[in-house]
Amino acid sequence: MTNEGYQGVSVRRHYFVDEAGDATLFNRRKKVAVGKEGCSSFFILGLLDVEDPEGLAAGLRRLREKLMADPYFRNVPSMQPEDGKTAVAFHAKDDLPEVRREVFRVLMEHPMKFFAVVRDKRAVISYVHQRNERDASYRYHPNELYDYLVRRLFQDRLHKDDGYRIVFAKRGALDRTAALREGLEGARRNFEKKHGVVGMGRIEVLLMTPRQTAGLQAVDYFLWALQRLYERGEVRFIQTVWPAVRLVRDVDDTRERPYGEYYTQDRPLDGAAIKKRMSGI
Repeated sequence: MTNEGYQGVSVRRHYFVDEAGDATLFNRRKKVAVGKEGCSSFFILGLLDVEDPEGLAAGLRRLREKLMADPYFRNVPSMQPEDGKTAVAFHAKDDLPEVRREVFRVLMEHPMKFFAVVRDKRAVISYVHQRNERDASYRYHPNELYDYLVRRLFQDRLHKDDGYRIVFAKRGALDRTAALREGLEGARRNFEKKHGVVGMGRIEVLLMTPRQTAGLQAVDYFLWALQRLYERGEVRFIQTVWPAVRLVRDVDDTRERPYGEYYTQDRPLDGAAIKKRMSGI
C-alpha cells in the first residue's frame, strides 16, 4: 500500500525523516557497546525536503517495474515479492549494488534537499557518565538521543512555510507521535526566542514505513551513503548524492569550533575531511 496523497491540508513543505546507525550505547550488562560488532560508532538523523513527493514516487515505481521485468534479476532473493525487500521498497542495505546505482540515478533526477545531524556516540557516552556523576538516578534511553537530534535538525526549518507534512520512519511498535510533535514545537519555540520569528504553519506529523512512501526510501539512501562515509570511510556514495546535500552538521567534531563542523555545497564533506576527523588532526 502506498500513501502519497495529501488531502485535507494545504501543504507547502514535505519532510521525510529517518536515522542511520543506532542510538544504543550500552549492552545488557551495562558495558559500553559502541564500536563493537553490531553497534555503530555514530548516530545520524537525516531529513529530506522533497519538492514533488508524487513525482518521486512515480519515478521509483517506474524503476522498480523496470528492474522486476529484467531477466538479470529474475532469481535474486531480494527481488522476490515474498521476501519483502527490493520488490516491495528500496532499501540501500538490502539492495544489490546494481540496483543501488539505478536508485541513486533516479533520485538525482528529482528536486530535493538533504540535511543531517551527526553524533559521535563516544561523546554521548561521556555526557552520560557526567550526568550520572551529578544524578545517580539518571538512566540513558535511546529515545533521548533521537529526540535531541530532532530538535537540532528542525531548529530552523519550521518558520517559513504555510504548512509542514513531516513523515518519520516508524521505530518499533510504540507510537511516539506526541513526543515527536513536542520536539518539533520545542524547536520552533527555540527559534522564536533566538530570532523573534514566529512560525505559524501547521505541522502534520506522521509515522510510516518505507513501503508506504517513496520519501522514506529516498532519505534512507542518503543516510546510507553518509553512514558509509562515517563508519567505513567510503566516499563515492556520498559524492553521488552531494549535489542535493545542503547541510551535514557534525556536532561532536569540535577540533576547531565548539559548536561542531558544518559541511555544505561550499564546504564539501569529502575523503580528506573525514580522514582528518577520524584521526583527530
